[in-house]
Amino acid sequence: TRMLTLPWPFAPMAPLVILPTYQEAENIRHALTRVREVVPEAHVLVVDDGSPDGTADLADEVGREFGQIHVLRRPAKAGLGPAYRAGFAWGIEHDHDVLVEMDADGQHDPAVLPDLIATLERAPADLVIGSRYVPGGAVPGWPANRRLLSQWGNRYIGFMLKLGVRDATAGFRAYRTTIIEKIGVDRVRADGYGFQIEMAYEVVKAGGRIVEIPITFRDRQKGVSKMSPNIVGEALVLVTRWGVRDRVQRLRRRG
Repeated sequence: TRMLTLPWPFAPMAPLVILPTYQEAENIRHALTRVREVVPEAHVLVVDDGSPDGTADLADEVGREFGQIHVLRRPAKAGLGPAYRAGFAWGIEHDHDVLVEMDADGQHDPAVLPDLIATLERAPADLVIGSRYVPGGAVPGWPANRRLLSQWGNRYIGFMLKLGVRDATAGFRAYRTTIIEKIGVDRVRADGYGFQIEMAYEVVKAGGRIVEIPITFRDRQKGVSKMSPNIVGEALVLVTRWGVRDRVQRLRRRG
């Protein structure tokens, strides 16, 4: 008897939710439990950068309870970009065709995961971003100066890079593995906000389609934020450099 193989987009997807962690012992059990509840078909990869508070051990413990939870232990804190690159490589090696980025600190609501994953197939899209700045998105509790800084920063990114994306710094997103393979997992070198921007930029340059869906982004309730002025500054410098480089290249081609 011949097995019937359904072609895309009817073949079932095999999503991997990647959670980069450092010092998230207070949040990791709740995050993993919620992810397994809302997307029981998905696997989860915790990429832990040597957390001294035992985050990786707690993740292993939850994994033994629920299954489909894996822990990639890295020796020391190396930043968001390297953690996601390691997670993408692991997901490709283990044949996952959807790779999801998500924070473990409660700022990203796991209830949105089914929409992120389904939108990849329905749109169809190569990257789906959970966006704070499309209609329906929200950042409750943010003071006006923080919200304006983030919104205008994203407008500057859009202007410099011609992305057509309202929330290029967002870290709650789902990719088709095929677009990551096309870009090359090791080509994206930035970290922090810069990593998220560069990934969206590379998707566009590779001819991929980006779709944004609204999310409500909440501040973490437990633990300490890893964001710093250095990461924000790195992103602005990189965006300016890329934008100027692209304009110079276009002028040279015209000349």
